[in-house]
Amino acid sequence: MNEFFIRSATPNDAGELLQIYDYYVRETAVTYEYVTPSPEEFRERIEKTLKKYPYLVVEEKRPDGKKGRLLGYAYASAFHEREAYKWCVELSVYLDKDSRRQGIGRKLYDELERMLGNMGFLNLNACIAMPDSEDEHLTLASIRFHEKMGFSMVGEFHKCGFKFDRWYNMVWMEKLIGEHNSTPPQIKTI
Repeated sequence: MNEFFIRSATPNDAGELLQIYDYYVRETAVTYEYVTPSPEEFRERIEKTLKKYPYLVVEEKRPDGKKGRLLGYAYASAFHEREAYKWCVELSVYLDKDSRRQGIGRKLYDELERMLGNMGFLNLNACIAMPDSEDEHLTLASIRFHEKMGFSMVGEFHKCGFKFDRWYNMVWMEKLIGEHNSTPPQIKTI
């Protein structure tokens, strides 16, 4: 495995990150989007996220110090827009299809969790596509990854996503990372 480092995404990363995401849109049911967003739309998504939440990328280290290839990304977003949910975030992670199973996703999530905890967030949530039985478009890998990261299953919606001429389920998993008491922390900006 090549060496890599984690850094904050910038809008200029949009093109390379979109190439990673495009595979998941076209070839998998990991995302329920049918059409890959335009580069402009993807850039706007990054910009919107960075206003309030961390958006991290994994970059390959190059011996010459030049910019390396991006191997994956992870970010947080609002779990729900209403005020009472402000201590909860939804996480997403996407890795270059050839960079999976190398510990990159774990390192991304560890750093994202550390940052979110320091910001005052208490609940991490993940919305994950799930097949009735694994197929060429969707496996249980994401659910297994989240279980290894300490997430627990909290709910399942049946046959709510239709892609590749079949129905898929969706599950919610959560991880509590802070103390829940009558004086929740102030949420800090990044």
